[in-house]
Amino acid sequence: MKLTKAQRVWISGILVAVAFILKNTIGEQIITSVVMILAAIIAGTPILRNAISAARYWIIGIDALVSIAVIGAMFIGEYWEAAAVTFLFMLGDYLESRTIEKTRSSIKALLDLAPDTARVMRDGVEIIISPDEVVKGDQVVVKPGEKISVDGNVIEGSAYVNQSAITGESIPVNRNIDDSVFSGTIIESGYLVIEATRVGEDTTFARILQMVEEAQDKKAKTQKFLEKFSRYYTPAIIVLAIGLYLVTQDLVLALTLLVIACPGALVISTPVSIVAGIGNGAKHGVLVKGGEIMENLGKIKVLAFDKTGTLTVGKPMVTHIKSYNIDEKELLRITAIGEGYSEHPLARAILARAEKDLGKIDEMPEESEIITGQGLKTKIEGGTILIGNRKLFLENKISIGEDVEKYLQSEEEKGQTAVIVGDTRQVLGVISIADVVREDAEKLVSNLKRLGVEKIVMLTGDNRRAAKAIAEEIGLDDFYAELLPEDKVRVLKELQEKYGVAAMVGDGVNDAPALASADLGIAIGGAGTDVAMETADVVLMSDEIKKLSHAIGLSRATVNNMRQNIYFAIAVAALLLAGVLIKTVNLSFGMLVHELSVLLVVINAVRLLGYGDRGKSKKMLEI
Repeated sequence: MKLTKAQRVWISGILVAVAFILKNTIGEQIITSVVMILAAIIAGTPILRNAISAARYWIIGIDALVSIAVIGAMFIGEYWEAAAVTFLFMLGDYLESRTIEKTRSSIKALLDLAPDTARVMRDGVEIIISPDEVVKGDQVVVKPGEKISVDGNVIEGSAYVNQSAITGESIPVNRNIDDSVFSGTIIESGYLVIEATRVGEDTTFARILQMVEEAQDKKAKTQKFLEKFSRYYTPAIIVLAIGLYLVTQDLVLALTLLVIACPGALVISTPVSIVAGIGNGAKHGVLVKGGEIMENLGKIKVLAFDKTGTLTVGKPMVTHIKSYNIDEKELLRITAIGEGYSEHPLARAILARAEKDLGKIDEMPEESEIITGQGLKTKIEGGTILIGNRKLFLENKISIGEDVEKYLQSEEEKGQTAVIVGDTRQVLGVISIADVVREDAEKLVSNLKRLGVEKIVMLTGDNRRAAKAIAEEIGLDDFYAELLPEDKVRVLKELQEKYGVAAMVGDGVNDAPALASADLGIAIGGAGTDVAMETADVVLMSDEIKKLSHAIGLSRATVNNMRQNIYFAIAVAALLLAGVLIKTVNLSFGMLVHELSVLLVVINAVRLLGYGDRGKSKKMLEI
């Protein structure tokens, strides 16, 4: 019967519990021994199989260490030891492997986001074909709600394109003739005819997919410290046990040495700490995908944040309302009425603010004319109202005025998008709109510096002005703006070379290559895309980025706890080994000490479950 890893853990766990009860009630009876042996066989079979497979390539790792200890324990009749060691080892391995399963599906998630079809003009006729069939120079037609399937230049039409999946820009951008567009982006309103310049595997989206594949393959080669340690430790113990038998001809003594020198405390010292750390993280909304990641999280030297949806909320909102010769609420009311028919993202922000401050507005404009690249002209209650940018007011010969111009410049320097509102005679006010910074961003940066992160930067596809304003507001060390996904990967490599372990924090498809190529990728789960969450090594399940400081502190506490367990286990093993060699430690006493050491290792690891709940426990674990 073929059992899954989960089934083996459950069945062997139940058998171990039954064996423990029998051992402490009826004692060492046949039924007790049978249950213990059965538990050891069920939990130990895959461990032994892995040890044999590794031995074929002359690799003696942690599986071999456990297998030898279990076989030795069973040979000399210590069935409880065999059952307990195999179960604890397999439980730790199972819980850790569960957290990394999702990383394997990131490639599929990316593929699902790729365009399914392309609408192409050939011989004056629109035809729908697969994106793979588009050739360089084809004219691709894209309508509202459709994904752009190629990289290219606009030759006809005008549209607002949501580029957040590629560049990270929070607000859809207006694309007109001669502007460039990227594959994988979506038209929100308008239409475009695009001359394809890069198709198939050469497109921006395809390159993102390739970079994620390469980065994940590179990560899979990392090996754990204990596996390297056991390659030398295990053969040395085997040689020592054989040598002891040849010298003394005492098989029981040799097997006692073999079993005691390979204690369960050492075997579970790392997994039990990792499992406790991962459990604490899950309780606090931080998913850490494996032990190696938990170890490395506390070693971060440089931390790079994406902007949109990570440091910011990822949605344009009204931040300021400045009125001239009119009440602010009245300014907001007439602007909301004027934007009633508009589908522009800035209009949605204004309507949302108006509904929040004034309640639902049912009035609609009497007339409304959208002027591409400028804004709109609308008629409200018999009067003409202009809503847009400087060009709209200049075209209609309405003076902006020196005071208004100074205010516009000051808002734009802060990274705000300024919407000017006026009538046919004068400017009535300015409504500032921006993707606002998360409330906990500034505090997070302060906490990260306190934790010892040397460099905190921002990597964004947004313009330099907006990036600078946010970097200054939350106290970042540096920022890099107007970056494409491959640029983020390049900058990360430079930071890694200069500072050491680098982590990337992001939430979108455009962040996937950087998340995968960084030493650690951290995704914001609350607002993030599936691909970002699955590509990342750590996922903050809510959009509270302040949990990142908890994750880093937890990692350091876990590593400290793990080291304590390892040092303690090795010290106990060394003392028992010395006792066996000078014949002052017999098997029963050795097993008693060994089981106590396992218990102490587990109790020490359990302390991690309380990390962050109380200041006292947090401080104690970080010492």
